[in-house]
Amino acid sequence: MSEDVKKLLQLNGTSPSGSKRRYPKSRNSKKTGSGRTPKASKETVTPPVETIPAQVAPAEFDVEAAQDVVFKPNPGPQTDFLSASEREVLYGGAAGGGKSYAMLADPLHGLNDPNFSGLLVRHTTEELRELIQKSQELYPQAIPGIKWSERKSQWVSPQGGRLWMSYLDKDMDVNRYQGQAFNWIGFDELTQWPTPYAWDYMRSRLRSAHSNKLGLYMRATTNPGGAGHAWVKKMFIDPAPSGKAFWATNLETGDTITYPKGHSREGQPLFKRRFIPASLFDNPYLSDTGDYEAMLLSLPEHQRKQLLEGNWDINEGAAFPEFNRSIHVIDSFDIPDTWVKFRACDYGYGSYTGVLWFAVAPDEQLIVYRELYCSKVTASDLADMILDAEKHDGGMRYGVLDSSLWHNRGDTGPSLAEQMNMKGCRWRPSDRSKGSRVAGKNEIHRRLQVDEFTEKPRLVFMQHLTNTLAQIPIIPLDKKNPEDVDTNAEDHLYDALRYGIMTRPRSHSIWDYSPATQRTGFQASDTTFGY
Repeated sequence: MSEDVKKLLQLNGTSPSGSKRRYPKSRNSKKTGSGRTPKASKETVTPPVETIPAQVAPAEFDVEAAQDVVFKPNPGPQTDFLSASEREVLYGGAAGGGKSYAMLADPLHGLNDPNFSGLLVRHTTEELRELIQKSQELYPQAIPGIKWSERKSQWVSPQGGRLWMSYLDKDMDVNRYQGQAFNWIGFDELTQWPTPYAWDYMRSRLRSAHSNKLGLYMRATTNPGGAGHAWVKKMFIDPAPSGKAFWATNLETGDTITYPKGHSREGQPLFKRRFIPASLFDNPYLSDTGDYEAMLLSLPEHQRKQLLEGNWDINEGAAFPEFNRSIHVIDSFDIPDTWVKFRACDYGYGSYTGVLWFAVAPDEQLIVYRELYCSKVTASDLADMILDAEKHDGGMRYGVLDSSLWHNRGDTGPSLAEQMNMKGCRWRPSDRSKGSRVAGKNEIHRRLQVDEFTEKPRLVFMQHLTNTLAQIPIIPLDKKNPEDVDTNAEDHLYDALRYGIMTRPRSHSIWDYSPATQRTGFQASDTTFGY
């Protein structure tokens, strides 16, 4: 509005907004005896009124269009992450895939809703500062009018949506969020949390009366490695192929989590998870120049495989760095009845029991084709489970079991091994002599090597062995004795593998003897051991 127009409106006693203005009386004005001001002169001239054209209100700001301009996701994994509908999604793998910006962009879909309540956490306050700085570059451009409160560490949109940015260092820090409710929770660099406690607890804070409209989401980004590598791998990487949604599983048992008995949805799975891998080459802003790739190529081998290749089977200090999923994992198939088969077991009631089934191919390659991983199962019940699993295998040459199960532990009854033998699940004791652990580890190294003659490794695993493939590649070395693995790690299936390969199994040859099918006059008293 021009200054001339403003002056004209003021002369007419009208404010620029169109309302009548009230002017205070001058202190120097004289009053008549009656208390009235003198009448205006007849010669007073009324100024002309200028017609003001109507003002058109500006169009509302198109938030979606602004987000498209301010932050446009790269085609591929970054777009998949921002459009994912699963309850829990992990995004990442290799470095340089645009993880942090994707994490910051994901809650923008709800911030324009007054009922949106989100929380984005990092492990420490130092790491949080970097994330806040990036958000201060992005959010004001994406949502004009959004305000940042340093005291509350909170973004508030003009419509009322809120996003907290905080840290979660120790397990006890989750108590700060007790009683609060969020419909979106994000963990940046998830493997920095050494245990799943924080992730699991914060899932209990994921609730909203407006979930039908806003949804309930937990999102995480990370690279392989770090203190929480093992549990993150077990939760998101191992249960299903990359990029494929799957029903959430129990970390301890590997079973799908379902509604409990007596619930109206009894037996139905709870929610879905998904892992979306990304690499440097999915982010053209970093990969096109080649500078960042050169930096990653210069790293030590295990770091290079983690950060450049996004390899989750590599962990710092892993006992078997030669393990390669593309070489040592094969498609599942039915083992021919004529192949030699045997099993090995490391038993534990309070912890876990690991059982592996092996087959020897005609070229002497050892194939691990079945696993059983369970806890709180008695030796007698375990025998039934094993016999049921192998009833169609066409005969088991032998079984090897932890030799400690033959010990009588303060009782006069049969040992645990004898209890299983009496069920028909026959075993022979494993070698636990001095040096056997180191010898077993060295034999696994030898079998993981590629044979020069067959051009294949001497030991392979079928792809459906989720627990074995989760444990063997990342089992750590013992820091005090690098010739052995860390016995404090989850090593039950590793021990079963070691027991099995140390029996020196071979395919059928002229030296093989099967007591169960022999046709000579000699009759073995024990058809398992042949004597």
